[in-house]
Amino acid sequence: AKKLGITDVPAEVVTFISHATQNRLRTVIEKVTVITQHRMESYKDDEWYEQATDVRSQLKFFEQLERLEKQRKDEQEREILLKAAKSRSRQEDPEQARLKQKAKEMQQQELAQMRQRDANLTALAAIGPRKKRKLDSPGLLTIGGEGLGMSGGSQAGLGTPSSRQYARQKVTRVNLRDFIFYMEQERETSHSLLLYRALLK
Repeated sequence: AKKLGITDVPAEVVTFISHATQNRLRTVIEKVTVITQHRMESYKDDEWYEQATDVRSQLKFFEQLERLEKQRKDEQEREILLKAAKSRSRQEDPEQARLKQKAKEMQQQELAQMRQRDANLTALAAIGPRKKRKLDSPGLLTIGGEGLGMSGGSQAGLGTPSSRQYARQKVTRVNLRDFIFYMEQERETSHSLLLYRALLK
């Protein structure tokens, strides 16, 4: 108002702008929430859904093959190094000496790994079994952005099975991609500087 030279702003104007801002924010949140729910919607339970390929299982299969191949190569290399370490030929060529040195380093590394594993097991045994994290108290529930404290009635009911069974509100997590999609669909923001800045992040 000062920038436009207005000195007196009635309370009704502030109330009107406040209501308009609230309605605008409500509309934005509702639309972005719908976009997020569409993104998170799963079609696996639909009767018309038919899975053609399972890429995740295929990747796991190839990873397992690579792991087995690497394990086989490591075992072959280990056998070669152990044979080189056990050989007692008087005239050793440089290649034989290199294999012996590598076998010695491998044995030292395996010994260090065993000591580290034993130390970890000893430390875990000293710490003891891990305690399970307790459930949040019903008094710390957050519904609609407002924290709810425990009333006297809820305090009196502590210790009963019914006091532990409280409804958990489903949380919809909106990310930047959902908000960018919303701004791209809206006429007011589809060519705005805010959308350009959001795309740069």
